[in-house]
Amino acid sequence: MLKAILFDLDNTLILFDESRFYQEYFRRIETRFADLMPADIFRKRLINATHALLQNNGEMINAEYFMNAFAEQSANRRDRLWNRFLNFYETEYDEIKVTIRLPDDLHETFHKIVRSGLKVVLASNPIFPLNVQMKRLAWAGLDHFRFDLVTHIENMSFCKPRIEYYLEICRKINEPPQACLMVGNDPINDMIAARGGLKTYLTDDSKDSWRVTLDVSEDLLKDQILDIPEPDFKGPLSDVGLVVQRYTEKPSVMR
Repeated sequence: MLKAILFDLDNTLILFDESRFYQEYFRRIETRFADLMPADIFRKRLINATHALLQNNGEMINAEYFMNAFAEQSANRRDRLWNRFLNFYETEYDEIKVTIRLPDDLHETFHKIVRSGLKVVLASNPIFPLNVQMKRLAWAGLDHFRFDLVTHIENMSFCKPRIEYYLEICRKINEPPQACLMVGNDPINDMIAARGGLKTYLTDDSKDSWRVTLDVSEDLLKDQILDIPEPDFKGPLSDVGLVVQRYTEKPSVMR
């Protein structure tokens, strides 16, 4: 029986041009660190440290692992650098221009899920702090929705597309993977949840490319051993409510 539903965020709950957004993101954040390192070095460190999260085996939270990789030879400045990131996200992240559209019937879909009594998780890749996740939720008008868990860089020890990321979520919400449904637009980052035992739903509301510079799954694209099952369901986000209805009304179906 379905007990929990996990939602990706970017181009699942909010639809936008991620490539264009990250171009502006890099321009602004590089300026914020200009007194500490040249822009090209900063960008290289940021991308490399984000991709390094793929190697975190759960030994520490992602924030610590990220900063170990980002600081490199500047370990003595690690706290200063981390606080600079936090200040940027608090004061300037909102100024990045982004044109957002929402999937059809987004709020109606969430109301159906609320009525179903399922646990709801925002399973956005935990490479940013909580306030960034909440700011992007606000773009969808869902920042006041009560999620049972919001994954972010300071509360997770794995990231997408590690299967352990999904198993960590299941442990945190105290539900078996077989009782969880992952909903997202990314055929690697999100659909790989199936290998952990979760049901999967691939959304098709977004027509944009699903890979961006900070996408850690880029490393896996070079790996020839990828074996991701076909999603259990495909369609618009608005049809997720039908899947929820099916599995909550017929407990025997989901095994």
